[in-house]
Amino acid sequence: MAAASRPHINHTIKHHRSHFEATFRDLLMRRVRFGRWSGAYLPPRNPRTINANSTAPADATWSCHKTRIARASVPSSSYGFHTSICRRQEAQTQLPFEEPETEIEVKQPRRRHRELHSAKLGALHARLSLPARFTLLTLARCLTDPSADRQPEHNNASLALLGQELIAYYTAEWLICNYPRLPMPIIYAAQYAYSGDKTLAMLRQEWGVEAADAPGPEVDVGYLQFERVAAGNAMAGDRQHLVKDVLGAVKPQGTGRPREQFHDRRGISSRIVFDDEFGDLKSGVETHESALGLDQDVVQDLKDGVPAERVSSGITLEAASAQFIRAVFGALYLYSGATSMQSFHHAHILSRHLPLHKLFYFRDPTRDLKLLCQREQFEAPVARLISETGRKTRSPVYVVGVYSGRNKLGEDAGSSLNEGRVRAAAQALRSWYLYSPPADQICLPSRQAELERKGEKWKPQMVDSGEIVT
Repeated sequence: MAAASRPHINHTIKHHRSHFEATFRDLLMRRVRFGRWSGAYLPPRNPRTINANSTAPADATWSCHKTRIARASVPSSSYGFHTSICRRQEAQTQLPFEEPETEIEVKQPRRRHRELHSAKLGALHARLSLPARFTLLTLARCLTDPSADRQPEHNNASLALLGQELIAYYTAEWLICNYPRLPMPIIYAAQYAYSGDKTLAMLRQEWGVEAADAPGPEVDVGYLQFERVAAGNAMAGDRQHLVKDVLGAVKPQGTGRPREQFHDRRGISSRIVFDDEFGDLKSGVETHESALGLDQDVVQDLKDGVPAERVSSGITLEAASAQFIRAVFGALYLYSGATSMQSFHHAHILSRHLPLHKLFYFRDPTRDLKLLCQREQFEAPVARLISETGRKTRSPVYVVGVYSGRNKLGEDAGSSLNEGRVRAAAQALRSWYLYSPPADQICLPSRQAELERKGEKWKPQMVDSGEIVT
């Protein structure tokens, strides 16, 4: 009788086993969160948050968890499933417990390798014609702002820092070699026009990159993820002031200047040495006390008297977009080399048309032109009337030219003789400052190694005496 009942029992076991496997596969297809299942069969979703009773390290448990998921994803018997559970239980009794993790690591779990499954990320990679060495994982890292992920290996902070320096160097190099007589204020303005935050934010829109409303693990990695800055009418951290009344009320400290507490005059020379590539004050730069040139007591009194700057936890869309663009340039330099990065920089930055003649502003162009002719040992400039029309009408036009001997330096029109003379002097100054050498005489310093490989000789670039200082 017992022997006759065994086939029935075996049939029942096989039926329950097949039903269990079908249910398990169905749950896997529905992407059920394993962390919600019972802890007796599956470890927690975050392997580092194991209770203190377990003695297994998180890495060993998580590796066992991945092995069990891989085995359960294909049709097989329940032998592999129970074996993985036994292995995990044996590991818990043999290996010691790992040290508790810091608060940042708990808040920011490790990213899963799901970047390869993003259609937006692949489309962006193909749209920019990035090389194969520039992987999708690197592009996903460029799209992650430090405000969204604090882990340095997952955000774009380091890549953006490198990209910012490279963009500033290649842009300034191109401007100085093509226009060697440009004044420093014009170079700063051109630098900002080519690679400022507003320009890079427009470049992000042209690339077709969209910004996420809020960062999170459920957001597609093809979006730009960052934590948005609080609204101006939001309450600040002290619960007594609004954000718009707190931010910017205190002058930012940490500019890197030796005497920033005294608010010294910022000339062109000091802006070149201490300020950023746009001639603006830096922020967050620590200055050593010895650079102040003061006694320790005086330095401490100054530090105690200056209130600390209140920094917002978020970031604006414009700043996050610029950070992303700079990170792409930095990553391209690391993974593809300087030549690929220079070609990418010329295609996306220097290819834009910038009317440099509109950046000039002269307070007294006639005096500047006189000093310029005196420095270059030219004859003194003389204004001469070339033509006129409608002298007796309400809208006369006078065409005036400025000459140095027989050479005409500039020409322009005005509604009066004095206006025509001033405009002609300003036109002469713009023609002097916007001088550009022939194309075959321009050799960028960064291209020197490439020229040597081609067998060409280096051509020294023109170095001008500088602008007229009045």
